[in-house]
Amino acid sequence: MDPYWSERFANPASPHLLGKEVSDAVTEARSTIAQLLGVSPREITFTSGATEALNLAIQGLAATYKHTERRHILVAPTEHKAVLEPILRLQEEGFEVEALPVTPAGIVTPEALQAHLRPTTLLVAIMLANNETGVIQPVQKLVDITHEVGAFFLCDTTQAVGKLSVSFSELRVDMAVLSAHKFYGPKGVGALYVRRRSGVRLRPLLLGGGHEEGLRSGTLAVPLIIGMAAALKTVSQRLSEEMQRLATLRNRLEAEIQRLYPQAYVHGASAPRLPNTTHIAFPGLKASDLLAHMPFLAVATGSACTSAKPEPSHVLLAMGTSADVAKSSLRFSLGLPTTEADIDLALAYLEKALTLQKPYSYS
Repeated sequence: MDPYWSERFANPASPHLLGKEVSDAVTEARSTIAQLLGVSPREITFTSGATEALNLAIQGLAATYKHTERRHILVAPTEHKAVLEPILRLQEEGFEVEALPVTPAGIVTPEALQAHLRPTTLLVAIMLANNETGVIQPVQKLVDITHEVGAFFLCDTTQAVGKLSVSFSELRVDMAVLSAHKFYGPKGVGALYVRRRSGVRLRPLLLGGGHEEGLRSGTLAVPLIIGMAAALKTVSQRLSEEMQRLATLRNRLEAEIQRLYPQAYVHGASAPRLPNTTHIAFPGLKASDLLAHMPFLAVATGSACTSAKPEPSHVLLAMGTSADVAKSSLRFSLGLPTTEADIDLALAYLEKALTLQKPYSYS
């Protein structure tokens, strides 16, 4: 990324030689990302991250179809707030929104989706892998059912890309989003994928300049785009070996936690999950109290994006978990730098925190 902060500083939309040089670098980065995701470069639109990409997909699609009969939207209640809140805004604008039922593991079954689809359904929004539990949805089956009624399928793959081998063309989704910082790229850049043959038409959220084929105006964040492509390429080369290693470490972490606190259990343990993510309940304890006694351990009570609101995880509540148990739950995430020694240290912190806890009497 370094040269694009200073030496190669030009705007890629500029027609002069310096601009052309930077434009070529962006083209190469777009091609790299597209190839790794199994799609055409023309299907990739750069954004400031997954949140903007999701808003562009949801609001842009709704703006195109708001005067048609297709005003029914289905969404999994375990989605990220960047999906749920824009869709709820559409409900205020007259769209009919339904939350799909999920199993206790957080899965949307093909049968549940089939039962809720209508001829007027415009959009189905279901993520590939959950950002709190790591649970992986049967997206390909859900996409096929969605397409039977002519509806569009939006898939938030933010948590999955860089941890699973993801091909948008194999998933057959109509739209998908990703964010670079989830696979060790820079913060502040992401992308929206729109399948060109899907028939999706979006009205842009940002106007002024017609960048990104008119979908997202604004000067491109060149260094971030370069970093995003480099990070995805690097992680993809190590994916199979590293994810198997992390799954082994995660399984050991879970087993040792359950040894330290036998009442503990893993949310979504019966479903396919990401190899690096686990969300563990400590019934009878407060997760916030555990956190207070291990400040050097980077774990959370839910998504970092909702940590400003100390409420029970909406993901766990949607899975049928009680509010008390949700408040007792901690999410642990492993990454490429995680080692056996890190797991040992985390367990040591947790063991000490557990000895300082008193059972919580639920009111």
